[in-house]
Order: sequence, then C-alpha cells, then structure tokens
Amino acid sequence: MKNILAKCLNNDKLSATFFLLPAILGGFIFIIIPIFFSFYLSFTKWDLLSPIEFVGLENYIELFKSDIFYQILRNTILFAVITTLFGVIIPLFLACIVNSKIKCSEFFKTVYFLPFITPMVVLAIVWAWIFDPNIGLMNYILKTNINWLFDEKWAMVAILIVSVWKLIGYNMVIFLSGLTAISSTLYEAAKIDGANALQTFFKITIPQLSPTIFFVIIITTISSFQVFDLIYLMTQGGPLNSTNVLVYWLYQSAFEQFKIGQASAIAYILFTIIFVLTLIQFKIKNKWVNED
Repeated sequence: MKNILAKCLNNDKLSATFFLLPAILGGFIFIIIPIFFSFYLSFTKWDLLSPIEFVGLENYIELFKSDIFYQILRNTILFAVITTLFGVIIPLFLACIVNSKIKCSEFFKTVYFLPFITPMVVLAIVWAWIFDPNIGLMNYILKTNINWLFDEKWAMVAILIVSVWKLIGYNMVIFLSGLTAISSTLYEAAKIDGANALQTFFKITIPQLSPTIFFVIIITTISSFQVFDLIYLMTQGGPLNSTNVLVYWLYQSAFEQFKIGQASAIAYILFTIIFVLTLIQFKIKNKWVNED
C-alpha cells in the first residue's frame, strides 16, 4: 500500500488528482448534485414527508398568478437597486476623500470597515434599538415618532439604511485599492492643464477606476438580491410583507410551510433574474468601462 501511494505521489498528474480529489468530491456532493436535484424539485410537490409528486410547471404558474409574488419581487428589486446605487456612490465618495491623504486616514478606514466584519446578529440588535419607536436614537435625533420597523411605509427604509451602512466599508476598501493603482502622473498633467477637482474626478478618476466600479456594481447587485439575514433578524418580512424578499420567502416556503417545490421554483426564478442582469451588465460594460 505504501509503495502504491509513493508511486502515485511521484507522478505529477496522479499526485495532483489525489490532492484535488477531496475538493472535487465535496463540490460534486454539496454543490453539483443539490443544484440539479433542486431544479428537479421545482417541478414537483413535496413536503419532506410524503412521496415526491411531479407536477410539471404548476409551481411556476402558481407563482406568476400570485399577487404576493409580484409584491415580493418589487420589494427585492427596489432593495437591490437602492442598495447598489448608494452602496457604490457613498463608498466611492468616501474612498476619494480618504485617498486624498487626509489626517487619520487609517483610522477612518478601520472605522468604516468595522461594520462589515461585525456579525449581523450584533448589528441587528443595535439597529433594532436605534429604530425603537419609544427609546430609539433615530427618533430622538430626528425629533419624530416614526414606528420604523413596524410601519409599512418606513420598514423598508430602515432596512435599506442598515444594508447600505454595512456595505460602505467593504466597497470603500475595494475602491481605495483601485485608486492607488491610478498613476499620479495623470493627476499632475491635469493640474498643469488647469483642471479643477470636479473635472479631474470625472475625466481621470472615474474612467481609470471604471473596472473597479464595474466589479463593485456586480458583487453588490448579486449580494443585494440574495439578502436574507438582515430581513430575518430585523423584520421577518413584515409588516404585511412590506420588507419580504425572494430569498426570505424561499426560506418561509421551504422551512415554515414545507412547500419544497415552490421554494425551489422561487430559487430558480431568482437565479434567472440575477443571471440575466449580470449578462446585461457585462454586455454594456464595453460602453463605459476603460479596459486600458
């Protein structure tokens, strides 16, 4: 046995296969098989106890006929669009300020990045207190009496505030790494030509940073469509589904209502939306992303 193992390790191809085998098997068992099985389940009715019943497109038809599906889809798109918009613009603005060699820049980098590495459970508890209608800091500062997490009009606003706030540090660090790669000679040439700060930003910084901006938009869009923990911890999709999103609805369908087929159908609708949006973004990137 030792001789066989030694021969395998002496052969480059066999040794590479030997070391890659655990990762390949793990990926096949825990990723590939579940993907195909869940796709099959989207055409069935199953409650985890009774036998699996094939129903064809019935789950998809029921979803598209349901009013709640369109409400949750609107919530998901609204959440993703606003989170992506502000989750890119605000970190970009802050990254440019921090990169301008202000005092205590390292301190600001740390402060902005802390929310991203803080567990979501902790953040949810803190923000639930901030949004508390009776003793919350938000109402105290704004001198209002808004029932943030329990009002249909304001619950999504509260969730969006937390979502963007948590993203700022991570996206800012990515933008900072992109800004450090821009040659200082470009800014020196612009200064000699008499360009002001605004012209420099739009004519040099944005074009040179466009690949990084594109990357941040892609990852922020995908993560926004997949939001779950924030909704689960702060509102559970309420009030009256005003903050419910597709991933949380998937969880409710699968593990609260035991509608595995419907949950799988929701998952593949979400996959299709993200896939199409990503393709569109890659299709139009050549029009504004600087590849030089």
